[in-house]
Amino acid sequence: MHATPSLMFQGQARDALALYREAFGDYEELLRQEHAEGPQAGQIAMARIRIAGLEIMLYDSPPIHDFTFTPSTSTFITCDDEAQLRRLADVLGEGGAVLMPIDNYGFSTLFTWIVDRFGVSWQLNLL
Repeated sequence: MHATPSLMFQGQARDALALYREAFGDYEELLRQEHAEGPQAGQIAMARIRIAGLEIMLYDSPPIHDFTFTPSTSTFITCDDEAQLRRLADVLGEGGAVLMPIDNYGFSTLFTWIVDRFGVSWQLNLL
């Protein structure tokens, strides 16, 4: 058995892949399939990436939905050092929102909760 988080976008999966490639130094693109024709031509039919050891699927949904991402589901990243945490916060937070600014909240040395410009939630932690 293998579980993989899946992120569904509305025509922004390509841009999200570029952001995650920029943000994560250990980014690895495992698969990228694009729609070749039709109204979704050039959009991501399916992509699989690996960041921080976690495999994630991304795709652009053909139908338009009345929902998007929610901060109640997020990816929790434990950073190696403060510089890494601050860099990730800067890159992922650009154009997004900061739910909890970088600070010591008692449960870790530094922590921040970011929603990127696509609505995907990231909790960045330094023990």
